[in-house]
Amino acid sequence: MLRPEKCGSSPSKRKTRMLNTLFIVWRESLEAMLVVGVLMSWIARQPEPAALKRGVWLGVAAGIGLALALGFATFAVQSQFADQSLEIFRLGMVLFAAFLIVQMVLWMHRHGRTMKRELESQAERAGSVFGVGAITALAIAREGAETVVFLYGSGLQAEGVQFASMVAMAALGLGLALSTGWLVARGARFLNYATVFRLSEVMLLLIAGALLVGGVDRMISLDWLPTLLDPAWDTSSLIDDGQGAGRFMADFLGYRARPTGVLLLILAAYWGFVYWRLNRAPRTTA
Repeated sequence: MLRPEKCGSSPSKRKTRMLNTLFIVWRESLEAMLVVGVLMSWIARQPEPAALKRGVWLGVAAGIGLALALGFATFAVQSQFADQSLEIFRLGMVLFAAFLIVQMVLWMHRHGRTMKRELESQAERAGSVFGVGAITALAIAREGAETVVFLYGSGLQAEGVQFASMVAMAALGLGLALSTGWLVARGARFLNYATVFRLSEVMLLLIAGALLVGGVDRMISLDWLPTLLDPAWDTSSLIDDGQGAGRFMADFLGYRARPTGVLLLILAAYWGFVYWRLNRAPRTTA
């Protein structure tokens, strides 16, 4: 059975990749801005803030540089593989991206309410310009590294028009993050960090689920997993996952019109685990 990710780079799939790029860059940029905002707020209360502010911006530049270096390194490593080894490398990155997304959502869900206090405590202990810059650089590098892995895991291809579109959507995502941060800072009604992150949690978990589905399909094609039941059902006459809305749902939500039994079991385990972890952790408040 032909799986959706083997069907080529359709216009629907490219649009989905661009939407994933926009959303991921928006969310990661918003987290990075939150870190910088917390540190700047702490610095404003210090007796000599000017030097510490320079440390923060140097840390931002260093963090972005580290994230870009990781991006170049990822594609450099990929160029060393071919055929099945390349497929295995891509499979590993897809599964790693799904894991990182879930880990990030769970961490923010649990620690969001204490993040401000923890950052200020770290800055107090660091004390120096170098220390504050290092804290900023590590935080920005983490967000940037997650973005690199997420985008690679989503299957973006850095070539031609697709690369130009990816850069454009990334820039738009950054602009939307700046706009969101400005609205939150202005105290816009119905919009605060808690609401924003709560809604983005759902979207991120859906994206992670779609990446997991893609990874399972790849493992089946490599004969690493049995299908158990193929297909478990067939809804292609209602919503075909190869075109139109079904194609979008397949790329963005992991929908399969003819799912295998093993895919259903893994998805049930994924959502069961996520539900359990979210409900045993305290609700985040920004």
